[in-house]
Amino acid sequence: MKIYTKTGDRGTTQVYSKEVLRLSKDDILLDNYGNLDELNSQIGLLHAFINEHNITLPYPIDLGWIQNTLFAIGFAMSDDDNLSEDISKTLETWIDLMTAELPAQTSFILPGGSIPASQAHVCRTITRRAERTLVALGNDREINPIAMQFTNRLSDFFFTTARFLNYLSKVNDIKVTQ
Repeated sequence: MKIYTKTGDRGTTQVYSKEVLRLSKDDILLDNYGNLDELNSQIGLLHAFINEHNITLPYPIDLGWIQNTLFAIGFAMSDDDNLSEDISKTLETWIDLMTAELPAQTSFILPGGSIPASQAHVCRTITRRAERTLVALGNDREINPIAMQFTNRLSDFFFTTARFLNYLSKVNDIKVTQ
């Protein structure tokens, strides 16, 4: 099977949903797919940085599970909508576990610190963009509220993960000085 089909050379692509659709590549659905794909790639890089820096997370945080869930959200946007109501609760549990160990946040913080924490902040910002395009997509199509909730909670997860990775690396939060 060839990776290229040449069918998208004129700026459209085929989307398989309940019905086969031919959409412009700048359609908001494809924009959202692209944001989720980019986020998934950046999560893979975060996972590589965590491994490369020999960081062991003391909790059963599973970045691969998050990546698979993002694929399920992508499917839910166009066809197969079988998202579990528990997916956001999993993120909340992980956030609460990490937060319990972190020093209290007393000011706004800047992205940065260790390389893994900085990458977690990149994931957070891409998650926010994916959330915005998901909201925009909801103006044209029905969106499962579980997908919206998960995406919103995921940015909180990456923020907390960034702080936690700095904490594990003994790097202080970078506080806004203004």
